[in-house]
Amino acid sequence: MSLTLALAAVLAIAAAAAYLGRNKAAGLRGGGARLNSLPSYHGGYVFLWAALPPLLLLAIWLPIHNALVEQAVSASPAGQQLPDFAMVREAILTEAREIATGQREAGFNPESAKLAPVYRSTMAHYAWIGGGLAILLALAGAAWALTRVRASFRARSGVERWVMGALVGASLIAILTTLGIVLSLLFESLRFFSMVPPAEFLFGTQWSPQMALRADQAGSSGAFGSLPLFWGTVFIGAIIAMVVAIPLGLMSAIFLTQYAPAKLRSVLKPALEILAGIPTVVYGYFAALTVAPAVRDIGINLGVGSASSESALAAGLVMGIMIIPLVSSMADDSIAAVPQSMRDGSLALGATRSETIKKVVLPAALPGVVGGVLLAVSRAIGETMIVVMAAGLAANLTLNPFESVTTVTTQIVQLLTGDQEFDSPKTLAAFALGLVLFVITLILNLIALRVVRKYREAYE
Repeated sequence: MSLTLALAAVLAIAAAAAYLGRNKAAGLRGGGARLNSLPSYHGGYVFLWAALPPLLLLAIWLPIHNALVEQAVSASPAGQQLPDFAMVREAILTEAREIATGQREAGFNPESAKLAPVYRSTMAHYAWIGGGLAILLALAGAAWALTRVRASFRARSGVERWVMGALVGASLIAILTTLGIVLSLLFESLRFFSMVPPAEFLFGTQWSPQMALRADQAGSSGAFGSLPLFWGTVFIGAIIAMVVAIPLGLMSAIFLTQYAPAKLRSVLKPALEILAGIPTVVYGYFAALTVAPAVRDIGINLGVGSASSESALAAGLVMGIMIIPLVSSMADDSIAAVPQSMRDGSLALGATRSETIKKVVLPAALPGVVGGVLLAVSRAIGETMIVVMAAGLAANLTLNPFESVTTVTTQIVQLLTGDQEFDSPKTLAAFALGLVLFVITLILNLIALRVVRKYREAYE
Protein backbone atom coordinates (compact mmCIF):
# COMPACT_ATOMS: atom_id res chain seq x y z
CA MET A 1 0.00 0.00 0.00
CA SER A 2 1.20 3.51 -0.79
CA LEU A 3 0.20 6.68 1.01
CA THR A 4 -1.61 7.78 -2.15
CA LEU A 5 -3.73 4.63 -2.07
CA ALA A 6 -4.41 5.22 1.63
CA LEU A 7 -5.54 8.75 0.82
CA ALA A 8 -7.93 7.46 -1.83
CA ALA A 9 -9.28 4.85 0.61
CA VAL A 10 -9.86 7.49 3.28
CA LEU A 11 -11.77 9.72 0.87
CA ALA A 12 -13.84 6.75 -0.34
CA ILE A 13 -14.72 5.80 3.23
CA ALA A 14 -15.64 9.41 4.02
CA ALA A 15 -17.84 9.67 0.92
CA ALA A 16 -19.62 6.41 1.72
CA ALA A 17 -20.13 7.46 5.33
CA ALA A 18 -21.50 10.84 4.23
CA TYR A 19 -23.97 9.06 1.95
CA LEU A 20 -25.10 6.82 4.80
CA GLY A 21 -25.41 9.74 7.20
CA ARG A 22 -27.49 11.78 4.77
CA ASN A 23 -29.77 8.82 4.02
CA LYS A 24 -30.18 8.11 7.72
CA ALA A 25 -31.19 11.73 8.40
CA ALA A 26 -33.52 11.72 5.39
CA GLY A 27 -35.10 8.49 6.70
CA LEU A 28 -35.72 10.13 10.06
CA ARG A 29 -37.41 13.05 8.37
CA GLY A 30 -39.44 10.68 6.20
CA GLY A 31 -40.58 8.89 9.34
CA GLY A 32 -42.13 12.09 10.67
CA ALA A 33 -39.28 13.32 12.85
CA ARG A 34 -38.53 17.04 12.83
CA LEU A 35 -34.83 17.45 12.13
CA ASN A 36 -32.86 20.22 13.76
CA SER A 37 -30.57 20.36 10.68
CA LEU A 38 -30.99 19.43 7.02
CA PRO A 39 -29.89 15.94 5.90
CA SER A 40 -27.07 17.50 3.86
CA TYR A 41 -25.58 18.94 7.04
CA HIS A 42 -25.71 15.51 8.67
CA GLY A 43 -23.91 14.04 5.67
CA GLY A 44 -21.34 16.83 5.73
CA TYR A 45 -20.78 16.32 9.45
CA VAL A 46 -20.13 12.61 8.99
CA PHE A 47 -17.83 13.29 6.03
CA LEU A 48 -15.73 15.78 7.99
CA TRP A 49 -15.28 13.43 10.94
CA ALA A 50 -14.37 10.54 8.63
CA ALA A 51 -11.99 12.54 6.39
CA LEU A 52 -10.24 15.33 8.28
CA PRO A 53 -8.64 13.44 11.21
CA PRO A 54 -7.06 10.76 8.95
CA LEU A 55 -5.96 13.43 6.45
CA LEU A 56 -4.27 15.30 9.27
CA LEU A 57 -2.65 12.04 10.37
CA LEU A 58 -1.33 11.41 6.85
CA ALA A 59 0.04 14.96 6.65
CA ILE A 60 1.91 14.43 9.93
CA TRP A 61 3.01 10.92 8.98
CA LEU A 62 4.51 11.88 5.61
CA PRO A 63 7.69 13.59 6.95
CA ILE A 64 7.97 10.95 9.68
CA HIS A 65 7.65 8.26 7.00
CA ASN A 66 10.47 9.77 4.94
CA ALA A 67 12.74 10.10 7.95
CA LEU A 68 12.08 6.51 9.04
CA VAL A 69 12.77 5.21 5.54
CA GLU A 70 16.06 7.11 5.29
CA GLN A 71 17.11 5.86 8.71
CA ALA A 72 16.19 2.24 7.95
CA VAL A 73 17.94 2.24 4.57
CA SER A 74 21.10 3.76 6.04
CA ALA A 75 21.09 1.13 8.82
CA SER A 76 20.67 -1.77 6.39
CA PRO A 77 23.73 -3.88 5.43
CA ALA A 78 23.83 -2.32 1.95
CA GLY A 79 23.49 1.16 3.42
CA GLN A 80 26.36 0.63 5.85
CA GLN A 81 28.67 -0.17 2.92
CA LEU A 82 28.15 3.25 1.34
CA PRO A 83 31.11 5.68 1.14
CA ASP A 84 31.62 8.05 4.04
CA PHE A 85 31.88 11.10 1.79
CA ALA A 86 28.57 12.92 2.31
CA MET A 87 28.07 14.16 -1.26
CA VAL A 88 28.67 10.74 -2.86
CA ARG A 89 26.54 9.03 -0.20
CA GLU A 90 23.63 11.39 -0.79
CA ALA A 91 23.88 10.95 -4.57
CA ILE A 92 23.68 7.16 -4.24
CA LEU A 93 20.72 7.35 -1.86
CA THR A 94 18.92 9.75 -4.20
CA GLU A 95 19.43 7.44 -7.17
CA ALA A 96 18.22 4.43 -5.17
CA ARG A 97 15.12 6.32 -4.06
CA GLU A 98 14.33 7.39 -7.63
CA ILE A 99 14.77 3.81 -8.90
CA ALA A 100 12.50 2.50 -6.13
CA THR A 101 9.77 5.04 -6.93
CA GLY A 102 10.01 4.46 -10.71
CA GLN A 103 11.44 7.87 -11.58
CA ARG A 104 14.40 6.25 -13.36
CA GLU A 105 15.32 2.78 -14.55
CA ALA A 106 18.96 2.68 -13.50
CA GLY A 107 21.55 4.83 -11.75
CA PHE A 108 25.14 5.74 -12.42
CA ASN A 109 26.34 4.07 -9.23
CA PRO A 110 26.12 0.27 -8.90
CA GLU A 111 25.35 0.65 -5.18
CA SER A 112 22.06 2.38 -5.99
CA ALA A 113 20.71 -0.76 -7.70
CA LYS A 114 21.42 -2.76 -4.53
CA LEU A 115 19.69 -0.19 -2.33
CA ALA A 116 16.58 0.19 -4.53
CA PRO A 117 14.87 -3.03 -3.29
CA VAL A 118 15.65 -2.02 0.30
CA TYR A 119 14.09 1.37 -0.34
CA ARG A 120 11.05 -0.21 -1.98
CA SER A 121 10.35 -2.68 0.81
CA THR A 122 11.01 -0.13 3.56
CA MET A 123 8.74 2.45 1.96
CA ALA A 124 5.97 -0.13 1.56
CA HIS A 125 6.38 -1.23 5.20
CA TYR A 126 6.02 2.25 6.66
CA ALA A 127 3.32 3.15 4.14
CA TRP A 128 1.28 0.19 5.39
CA ILE A 129 1.67 1.41 8.94
CA GLY A 130 0.66 5.00 8.22
CA GLY A 131 -2.03 4.08 5.70
CA GLY A 132 -3.49 1.43 7.98
CA LEU A 133 -3.70 3.86 10.88
CA ALA A 134 -5.37 6.45 8.66
CA ILE A 135 -7.96 3.95 7.37
CA LEU A 136 -8.73 2.74 10.89
CA LEU A 137 -9.11 6.33 12.06
CA ALA A 138 -11.44 7.05 9.12
CA LEU A 139 -13.61 4.06 9.97
CA ALA A 140 -13.69 5.02 13.65
CA GLY A 141 -14.59 8.62 12.86
CA ALA A 142 -17.32 7.56 10.44
CA ALA A 143 -18.81 5.10 12.93
CA TRP A 144 -18.80 7.64 15.73
CA ALA A 145 -20.31 10.39 13.57
CA LEU A 146 -23.05 8.07 12.30
CA THR A 147 -24.13 7.43 15.89
CA ARG A 148 -24.70 11.18 16.30
CA VAL A 149 -27.23 11.33 13.45
CA ARG A 150 -30.60 11.85 15.10
CA ALA A 151 -33.42 14.35 14.91
CA SER A 152 -32.26 16.55 17.80
CA PHE A 153 -28.59 16.72 16.77
CA ARG A 154 -27.38 20.13 15.57
CA ALA A 155 -25.28 18.97 12.63
CA ARG A 156 -25.13 22.45 11.13
CA SER A 157 -23.37 23.79 14.22
CA GLY A 158 -20.91 20.91 14.08
CA VAL A 159 -20.09 21.62 10.41
CA GLU A 160 -19.64 25.31 11.17
CA ARG A 161 -17.25 24.47 14.01
CA TRP A 162 -15.16 22.41 11.59
CA VAL A 163 -15.15 25.27 9.09
CA MET A 164 -14.20 27.73 11.81
CA GLY A 165 -11.37 25.44 12.88
CA ALA A 166 -10.15 25.25 9.28
CA LEU A 167 -10.18 29.04 9.01
CA VAL A 168 -8.29 29.40 12.27
CA GLY A 169 -5.78 26.81 11.08
CA ALA A 170 -5.25 28.68 7.81
CA SER A 171 -4.67 31.90 9.74
CA LEU A 172 -2.21 30.18 12.07
CA ILE A 173 -0.32 28.75 9.09
CA ALA A 174 0.12 32.24 7.66
CA ILE A 175 1.22 33.63 11.03
CA LEU A 176 3.58 30.75 11.76
CA THR A 177 5.07 30.99 8.27
CA THR A 178 5.83 34.66 8.81
CA LEU A 179 7.30 33.88 12.22
CA GLY A 180 9.43 31.12 10.72
CA ILE A 181 10.75 33.46 8.03
CA VAL A 182 11.66 36.11 10.61
CA LEU A 183 13.33 33.59 12.93
CA SER A 184 15.33 31.99 10.12
CA LEU A 185 16.54 35.41 8.94
CA LEU A 186 17.36 36.44 12.50
CA PHE A 187 19.26 33.24 13.33
CA GLU A 188 21.44 33.32 10.20
CA SER A 189 21.95 37.09 10.52
CA LEU A 190 23.22 36.67 14.08
CA ARG A 191 25.75 34.14 12.77
CA PHE A 192 26.85 36.69 10.18
CA PHE A 193 27.14 39.50 12.71
CA SER A 194 29.32 37.26 14.88
CA MET A 195 31.83 37.34 12.01
CA VAL A 196 31.29 40.88 10.68
CA PRO A 197 30.62 43.89 12.98
CA PRO A 198 27.11 45.31 12.53
CA ALA A 199 28.45 48.86 12.24
CA GLU A 200 30.70 47.84 9.36
CA PHE A 201 27.80 46.11 7.61
CA LEU A 202 25.25 48.89 8.07
CA PHE A 203 27.47 51.92 7.51
CA GLY A 204 30.34 50.61 5.40
CA THR A 205 30.70 51.97 1.86
CA GLN A 206 32.68 49.12 0.31
CA TRP A 207 30.92 45.95 -0.86
CA SER A 208 33.13 43.08 -1.99
CA PRO A 209 31.88 39.82 -0.46
CA GLN A 210 34.20 37.57 -2.48
CA MET A 211 36.09 35.46 0.05
CA ALA A 212 39.43 33.89 -0.86
CA LEU A 213 39.97 30.17 -0.49
CA ARG A 214 43.28 30.68 1.35
CA ALA A 215 44.23 33.27 3.93
CA ASP A 216 47.27 34.41 1.91
CA GLN A 217 45.16 35.39 -1.11
CA ALA A 218 44.28 39.00 -1.81
CA GLY A 219 40.91 40.10 -0.45
CA SER A 220 40.66 37.16 1.90
CA SER A 221 38.76 39.24 4.48
CA GLY A 222 36.18 40.64 2.05
CA ALA A 223 34.28 43.89 2.44
CA PHE A 224 30.67 43.88 3.65
CA GLY A 225 29.60 47.51 3.68
CA SER A 226 25.96 47.35 2.57
CA LEU A 227 25.30 51.09 2.32
CA PRO A 228 25.79 51.16 -1.50
CA LEU A 229 23.28 48.30 -1.88
CA PHE A 230 20.55 49.96 0.15
CA TRP A 231 21.21 53.28 -1.55
CA GLY A 232 20.87 51.59 -4.94
CA THR A 233 17.60 50.00 -3.82
CA VAL A 234 16.22 53.34 -2.65
CA PHE A 235 17.61 55.24 -5.64
CA ILE A 236 16.08 52.93 -8.25
CA GLY A 237 12.95 51.61 -6.55
CA ALA A 238 11.83 54.38 -4.22
CA ILE A 239 13.01 57.52 -6.05
CA ILE A 240 13.33 57.11 -9.82
CA ALA A 241 10.59 54.50 -10.20
CA MET A 242 8.19 56.37 -7.93
CA VAL A 243 8.83 59.66 -9.74
CA VAL A 244 7.57 57.88 -12.85
CA ALA A 245 4.83 55.68 -11.37
CA ILE A 246 3.08 57.94 -8.87
CA PRO A 247 2.24 60.91 -11.16
CA LEU A 248 1.37 58.75 -14.17
CA GLY A 249 -0.59 56.19 -12.15
CA LEU A 250 -2.50 58.79 -10.14
CA MET A 251 -3.32 60.98 -13.13
CA SER A 252 -4.45 57.99 -15.17
CA ALA A 253 -6.73 56.94 -12.29
CA ILE A 254 -8.19 60.45 -12.04
CA PHE A 255 -8.82 60.57 -15.77
CA LEU A 256 -10.40 57.12 -15.93
CA THR A 257 -12.73 57.74 -12.97
CA GLN A 258 -13.58 61.44 -13.36
CA TYR A 259 -13.23 62.46 -16.99
CA ALA A 260 -13.21 59.47 -19.33
CA PRO A 261 -16.51 58.36 -20.93
CA ALA A 262 -17.67 54.86 -20.10
CA LYS A 263 -16.76 53.44 -23.52
CA LEU A 264 -13.27 54.94 -23.44
CA ARG A 265 -12.73 53.69 -19.87
CA SER A 266 -13.76 50.16 -20.86
CA VAL A 267 -10.92 50.17 -23.41
CA LEU A 268 -8.19 52.10 -21.59
CA LYS A 269 -8.40 50.39 -18.19
CA PRO A 270 -7.83 46.81 -19.51
CA ALA A 271 -5.09 48.15 -21.78
CA LEU A 272 -3.36 49.76 -18.81
CA GLU A 273 -3.66 46.62 -16.71
CA ILE A 274 -1.94 44.58 -19.42
CA LEU A 275 1.30 46.12 -18.15
CA ALA A 276 0.85 44.21 -14.88
CA GLY A 277 0.76 40.89 -16.72
CA ILE A 278 4.00 41.31 -18.66
CA PRO A 279 6.82 39.15 -17.19
CA THR A 280 9.59 41.14 -15.56
CA VAL A 281 12.20 39.51 -17.77
CA VAL A 282 10.48 41.11 -20.78
CA TYR A 283 10.77 44.48 -19.05
CA GLY A 284 14.42 43.65 -18.47
CA TYR A 285 15.00 42.99 -22.17
CA PHE A 286 13.23 46.24 -23.03
CA ALA A 287 15.34 48.13 -20.52
CA ALA A 288 18.62 46.57 -21.65
CA LEU A 289 18.06 46.78 -25.41
CA THR A 290 16.04 49.98 -25.81
CA VAL A 291 15.99 52.25 -22.77
CA ALA A 292 19.56 51.78 -21.50
CA PRO A 293 21.27 52.73 -24.82
CA ALA A 294 18.97 55.75 -25.16
CA VAL A 295 19.75 56.87 -21.61
CA ARG A 296 23.48 56.44 -22.25
CA ASP A 297 23.27 58.54 -25.43
CA ILE A 298 21.35 61.25 -23.58
CA GLY A 299 24.00 61.28 -20.85
CA ILE A 300 26.81 61.56 -23.39
CA ASN A 301 25.02 64.41 -25.19
CA LEU A 302 24.60 66.19 -21.86
CA GLY A 303 28.32 65.88 -21.24
CA VAL A 304 28.13 63.28 -18.49
CA GLY A 305 31.45 61.50 -18.86
CA SER A 306 30.48 58.60 -16.61
CA ALA A 307 27.34 57.69 -18.57
CA SER A 308 27.12 53.90 -18.69
CA SER A 309 25.15 51.45 -20.79
CA GLU A 310 23.89 50.05 -17.45
CA SER A 311 22.47 52.83 -15.30
CA ALA A 312 20.14 53.48 -12.42
CA LEU A 313 18.04 55.79 -14.59
CA ALA A 314 17.34 53.12 -17.21
CA ALA A 315 16.28 50.55 -14.62
CA GLY A 316 14.23 53.07 -12.64
CA LEU A 317 12.35 54.33 -15.69
CA VAL A 318 11.34 50.83 -16.81
CA MET A 319 10.52 49.79 -13.25
CA GLY A 320 8.31 52.86 -12.90
CA ILE A 321 6.43 51.90 -16.06
CA MET A 322 6.02 48.36 -14.74
CA ILE A 323 4.36 49.43 -11.48
CA ILE A 324 2.04 52.08 -12.97
CA PRO A 325 -0.89 49.58 -12.96
CA LEU A 326 -0.45 48.97 -9.22
CA VAL A 327 -0.71 52.66 -8.36
CA SER A 328 -3.46 53.28 -10.91
CA SER A 329 -5.62 50.31 -9.91
CA MET A 330 -5.54 51.05 -6.17
CA ALA A 331 -6.11 54.78 -6.74
CA ASP A 332 -8.93 54.00 -9.19
CA ASP A 333 -10.76 51.82 -6.66
CA SER A 334 -10.27 54.36 -3.86
CA ILE A 335 -11.48 57.31 -5.92
CA ALA A 336 -14.49 55.36 -7.17
CA ALA A 337 -15.38 54.48 -3.55
CA VAL A 338 -15.65 58.15 -2.48
CA PRO A 339 -19.37 58.85 -1.87
CA GLN A 340 -21.06 60.78 -4.63
CA SER A 341 -22.66 63.01 -1.99
CA MET A 342 -19.24 64.49 -1.20
CA ARG A 343 -18.71 65.39 -4.84
CA ASP A 344 -22.23 66.81 -5.15
CA GLY A 345 -21.79 68.90 -2.01
CA SER A 346 -18.54 70.39 -3.30
CA LEU A 347 -20.05 71.17 -6.70
CA ALA A 348 -23.14 72.67 -5.04
CA LEU A 349 -20.91 75.08 -3.13
CA GLY A 350 -19.52 76.39 -6.40
CA ALA A 351 -16.31 74.42 -6.72
CA THR A 352 -15.19 73.34 -10.16
CA ARG A 353 -14.61 69.70 -11.05
CA SER A 354 -10.82 70.06 -10.74
CA GLU A 355 -11.17 71.81 -7.38
CA THR A 356 -13.51 69.06 -6.19
CA ILE A 357 -10.99 66.41 -7.19
CA LYS A 358 -8.10 68.23 -5.53
CA LYS A 359 -9.85 69.36 -2.33
CA VAL A 360 -12.42 66.61 -1.71
CA VAL A 361 -11.94 63.43 -3.73
CA LEU A 362 -8.18 62.93 -3.38
CA PRO A 363 -8.03 63.59 0.40
CA ALA A 364 -10.93 61.19 0.95
CA ALA A 365 -9.28 58.55 -1.26
CA LEU A 366 -5.84 59.05 0.29
CA PRO A 367 -5.82 55.78 2.33
CA GLY A 368 -6.26 53.71 -0.84
CA VAL A 369 -3.76 55.82 -2.75
CA VAL A 370 -1.17 55.39 0.02
CA GLY A 371 -1.83 51.64 -0.03
CA GLY A 372 -1.26 51.53 -3.77
CA VAL A 373 1.96 53.52 -3.49
CA LEU A 374 3.17 51.25 -0.69
CA LEU A 375 2.40 48.15 -2.76
CA ALA A 376 4.23 49.69 -5.70
CA VAL A 377 7.27 50.53 -3.55
CA SER A 378 7.35 46.97 -2.20
CA ARG A 379 7.20 45.60 -5.73
CA ALA A 380 9.96 47.94 -6.86
CA ILE A 381 12.20 47.12 -3.90
CA GLY A 382 11.85 43.39 -4.55
CA GLU A 383 12.49 43.58 -8.30
CA THR A 384 15.60 41.77 -9.53
CA MET A 385 15.54 41.03 -13.28
CA ILE A 386 15.31 44.63 -14.45
CA VAL A 387 18.16 45.66 -12.16
CA VAL A 388 20.39 42.80 -13.32
CA MET A 389 19.77 43.51 -17.00
CA ALA A 390 19.68 47.32 -16.98
CA ALA A 391 21.44 48.62 -13.85
CA GLY A 392 24.33 46.18 -13.51
CA LEU A 393 25.99 44.61 -10.51
CA ALA A 394 28.38 47.36 -9.44
CA ALA A 395 27.88 48.53 -5.84
CA ASN A 396 28.35 52.27 -6.27
CA LEU A 397 27.39 54.96 -3.78
CA THR A 398 26.53 57.73 -6.21
CA LEU A 399 23.94 60.39 -6.96
CA ASN A 400 24.57 60.20 -10.69
CA PRO A 401 21.62 58.37 -12.30
CA PHE A 402 23.70 57.62 -15.39
CA GLU A 403 26.09 55.36 -13.45
CA SER A 404 25.70 51.66 -12.77
CA VAL A 405 24.34 50.63 -9.36
CA THR A 406 22.91 47.49 -7.81
CA THR A 407 20.23 46.62 -5.27
CA VAL A 408 19.85 44.39 -2.24
CA THR A 409 17.73 41.72 -3.95
CA THR A 410 20.17 41.45 -6.84
CA GLN A 411 23.07 40.86 -4.48
CA ILE A 412 21.07 38.29 -2.51
CA VAL A 413 20.58 36.32 -5.72
CA GLN A 414 24.28 36.62 -6.53
CA LEU A 415 25.32 35.46 -3.06
CA LEU A 416 23.05 32.41 -3.07
CA THR A 417 23.65 31.31 -6.66
CA GLY A 418 25.37 27.95 -7.06
CA ASP A 419 26.66 25.57 -4.40
CA GLN A 420 27.33 27.56 -1.24
CA GLU A 421 28.67 26.76 2.20
CA PHE A 422 26.40 28.22 4.87
CA ASP A 423 29.25 28.88 7.27
CA SER A 424 31.03 31.71 5.45
CA PRO A 425 30.33 35.44 5.75
CA LYS A 426 29.75 35.63 2.00
CA THR A 427 26.69 33.38 2.09
CA LEU A 428 25.38 34.54 5.47
CA ALA A 429 25.50 38.14 4.23
CA ALA A 430 22.43 37.35 2.10
CA PHE A 431 20.40 36.69 5.25
CA ALA A 432 21.63 39.88 6.88
CA LEU A 433 20.61 41.85 3.79
CA GLY A 434 17.19 40.18 3.85
CA LEU A 435 16.71 40.97 7.54
CA VAL A 436 17.54 44.67 7.13
CA LEU A 437 15.30 44.87 4.06
CA PHE A 438 12.49 43.24 6.04
CA VAL A 439 12.89 45.81 8.84
CA ILE A 440 12.84 48.69 6.34
CA THR A 441 9.69 47.34 4.68
CA LEU A 442 8.04 46.88 8.09
CA ILE A 443 8.78 50.51 8.99
CA LEU A 444 7.28 51.68 5.70
CA ASN A 445 4.16 49.62 6.40
CA LEU A 446 3.80 51.11 9.88
CA ILE A 447 4.13 54.65 8.51
CA ALA A 448 1.56 53.92 5.81
CA LEU A 449 -0.87 52.42 8.32
CA ARG A 450 -0.59 55.51 10.49
CA VAL A 451 -1.31 57.78 7.51
CA VAL A 452 -4.24 55.63 6.42
CA ARG A 453 -5.71 55.57 9.94
CA LYS A 454 -5.36 59.34 10.33
CA TYR A 455 -7.20 60.22 7.12
CA ARG A 456 -9.74 57.44 7.51
CA GLU A 457 -10.80 58.90 10.84
CA ALA A 458 -11.03 62.35 9.26
CA TYR A 459 -13.28 61.30 6.38
CA GLU A 460 -15.48 58.53 7.79
